[in-house]
Amino acid sequence: MALNSISKKEILDQLEKNHKVDVPQNLIDNELKSIPKNPESKNNDKNIESAKKRITLGLILNEYGEANKIKVTEDEIKNEIQKQVKSMPGQEKFVFEYYQKNPSATQHLQSSLYEEKIIQFIKSKINLTKKELTIKEAEKLITTFNEENKAKASTDDKKKDTKPIKSKKISKK
Repeated sequence: MALNSISKKEILDQLEKNHKVDVPQNLIDNELKSIPKNPESKNNDKNIESAKKRITLGLILNEYGEANKIKVTEDEIKNEIQKQVKSMPGQEKFVFEYYQKNPSATQHLQSSLYEEKIIQFIKSKINLTKKELTIKEAEKLITTFNEENKAKASTDDKKKDTKPIKSKKISKK
């Protein structure tokens, strides 16, 4: 398995799984305020869990970045803006003005670059090993994996407020 085949999501899932962080309520509240309100969305618990996950991963990645002295330089930000300019022929001036007039957009770009550098650094430190398995060992791993996922799915199903679905009669004409 090549390092490039490890996805960002897999890395983030492992970071979240292996690090427990107590997220302060004020950070959750601020994150929820940044989520656009959807009048049809009635699942506030899902928004809260999503906000906690984003904050947790942000804190973990930031700590990892600081511990490993990972920085984003001005040149890297300029290069990224140049990439965006090149991808929008005829709108170069608009793209430049957008970043000049919107410091938050530049900050967002810097945050994305920082996160990507941390993920690349983590990938560079991963040491994958190839292991030969017998058919019985593989079957046992698959069975264990499936049982864990079934248990997780059943607890997730219990958390959801589900209403019974009414069946409709279909008549032939």
